[in-house]
Amino acid sequence: MANDFLCPYCNHIAELNDSTFVEIRPSFEFPWKNYFPPKDSEITLGIFKCPHCHEYTIRAQGTGSKVKTNLVNIRPNTLAKQFPDYIPKAIRQDYEEAYSIVNLSPKASATLSRRCLQGMIRDFWKIKPSTLFKEIGELEHKIPVMQWKVLDGIRKVGNIGAHMEKDINVIVDIDPGEAEKLLKVIEKLMNDWYVERHETELLYGDIIAISDEKAKAKKE
Repeated sequence: MANDFLCPYCNHIAELNDSTFVEIRPSFEFPWKNYFPPKDSEITLGIFKCPHCHEYTIRAQGTGSKVKTNLVNIRPNTLAKQFPDYIPKAIRQDYEEAYSIVNLSPKASATLSRRCLQGMIRDFWKIKPSTLFKEIGELEHKIPVMQWKVLDGIRKVGNIGAHMEKDINVIVDIDPGEAEKLLKVIEKLMNDWYVERHETELLYGDIIAISDEKAKAKKE
């Protein structure tokens, strides 16, 4: 496990130590004891306490050989970040829902990330609704090359969850880690496009107001 964790409630990074983290591993073999030899029924339960906001984060995972599961977020049930209201509600909802099922159904989560991306492209870039392929194509010379390739990558990975393969016996899987990386890109795009634009507009507005105030003072 990493040496620190990002609190999903306040976004502060906290060091893992005896005052912020406890881990227990209950099992039928050794109930509620952290015993090191492998156990068939072991469950790893981690409890984090944020030293900044004092909220608790709880995660669980079946780690024994007969109970292996993906990591499950118990509190909060999703690690989605809370974005400001000036980002359209539909986009925020798709993002939060995609995060809530990232472990339960990575394919469905990737599909929602794809949908979230399409909503952002239509809203932020004012591109007329079409297919996501064509919409991304319109951005090819408007954004950095690497970012454009990443957008097309989200589209392709999201297609795995959205469309059945021509040969229905071919199964292409997406694991939770891969689906979560798509969501990290969605978060970055929301910050780069919406949050940065909003903060720039506020800063520019402040400078214009200061300029107007000084000009008025000179006249007086």
